[in-house]
Amino acid sequence: MVEKYISGLKNAYFQNNGQEEWKSFEQVIYGAKKDDINKLNQVYPDVPNALINLLEYVDGTYWRKYAKEEIIFFLLGSDMHEYPYYLLSTKEIIKNQNQAKEYFSEYIERKYDEVEVDEKLADKAESIKWLHFSDCMNNGGTSQLFIDFSPSEKGTKGQVVRYLHDPDELKVIADSFEEYLNMLIKKEFDFINEETIE
Repeated sequence: MVEKYISGLKNAYFQNNGQEEWKSFEQVIYGAKKDDINKLNQVYPDVPNALINLLEYVDGTYWRKYAKEEIIFFLLGSDMHEYPYYLLSTKEIIKNQNQAKEYFSEYIERKYDEVEVDEKLADKAESIKWLHFSDCMNNGGTSQLFIDFSPSEKGTKGQVVRYLHDPDELKVIADSFEEYLNMLIKKEFDFINEETIE
């Protein structure tokens, strides 16, 4: 699945005059170290293989410092039309393990009627276990993506949650990380275009 995803993403960059960007990206990056993957597995025993495979290809794309240089590169999207996201590194994912509880506890517990919260999400903030894997193009200020390992009875363990700001919303956009990647493939990587590459 990840090989298919990366191949399609590369093609999208090439079709939108992003050949130089892609070549520079591939020359600089490397995958997550085994120790970091092991630490991620300890914190999130149910982390999907597809996310591990993606991190083994590139260990983060937002101001991520590799040996040669620092990169900032759009690797992911969501259900939001043509809106790009970065992949967080293994260390950032581990560091952010309590972020959802800190930022969204009142939303999760449905304290605001005006905030839409998917019924597939649990309603007890203290019990949630979310893996924050992606921020949108403005450093996550508008949108963030999570894998939810503690769904409600109506949800599915491992479902992908998208947070959207203004109007605030928490929505399940895929039942699994693999389904999420497949959604981006089916949408033909619409988050990559000449505007986002610039």
